[in-house]
Amino acid sequence: MEEAIRSKLNAPELLAYYEKNFQQLRDFGTAQHPTPMKIGGRIFGASETDIYTEPEKYMEEALCSLADQVSRPLQEPIFYHLAIENWIYGVHFTDKVFGADVFYKPETGMWNTRCLKTPVGSLQKPELAANETWQLAMRIAEAYLSFDVKSVFFVPPVIASPLNVAVNLYGAEFLIAMLEEPEAARHDLRIITDIQIEMHRWYREHIPADRLQMICGCRIQPPGYGQLCGCSTQLVSPALYEEFIMPLDDELLGVYPHGGLIHLCGSHGHLIPLFAKMKNLKSFQLNDRASEELALYAQGLREDQIIYLLPCDGMPEERAVEIARTMRPKMILA
Repeated sequence: MEEAIRSKLNAPELLAYYEKNFQQLRDFGTAQHPTPMKIGGRIFGASETDIYTEPEKYMEEALCSLADQVSRPLQEPIFYHLAIENWIYGVHFTDKVFGADVFYKPETGMWNTRCLKTPVGSLQKPELAANETWQLAMRIAEAYLSFDVKSVFFVPPVIASPLNVAVNLYGAEFLIAMLEEPEAARHDLRIITDIQIEMHRWYREHIPADRLQMICGCRIQPPGYGQLCGCSTQLVSPALYEEFIMPLDDELLGVYPHGGLIHLCGSHGHLIPLFAKMKNLKSFQLNDRASEELALYAQGLREDQIIYLLPCDGMPEERAVEIARTMRPKMILA
């Protein structure tokens, strides 16, 4: 990388811009019933190189492409930022770490997982140091670090959440196992959670805190916050969530000094009373079906919990703002 490009990607004015916006987010989190605020998205690096085979070349090209866009965030009226998202294997990255058959469907542009043939309760913890998928993830992170650029956030692969991964690995059989073979379900959830914690800790130990974003774009948080995917929680009752999943989700977010955010995109409203009890759950990113239930979250969450809302046809921005005006949740609009 040419020194002129590196210099652009370490621009002091962009770093100051980031800190200014992070401070606004921190102030928003501590304010009493603040007016909804808006944030923008991420500007991500582009490369034609295959990240799976040549991550170092991919990283250099992606960073160089961002060097031409360093002034763009400064021209936006709301918070935008530069980022490298290496979502290898999509939302099935952790499935791949566990040795699942993860495959790409060109017709949808998405990754998928074929369920394991082994029974629930037999999952074995992989040895990360010898795991090919994890070695690729580390190689990508090390390539990013080698260029020493401070104005580009690094976003790891999707580590997801214990229940998401369990459902990916076993399908509906895992949901049945929680009812019929609870000890087997607990065993596998513990294994999944332990490996996810190990991965999160690796990123926290190796990527500088001011550059690490476990999720970015319209979900960006100040440094020191984590993230998990709660999509599959809509499939379980409050009783099952409280018994099997809630302690693990809270433990996973507890890896980060300030807790973190849960992404929800379905009908999860029945779990709101439990979400409100989780000490490490600080924010919610709602989109699609979850956005439509905004009023339930506004009514049922703690006052210190923040809602990141992506408006949709069922919850247009105008209606969301009216809910915020009358019910007064802390709400960030994407």
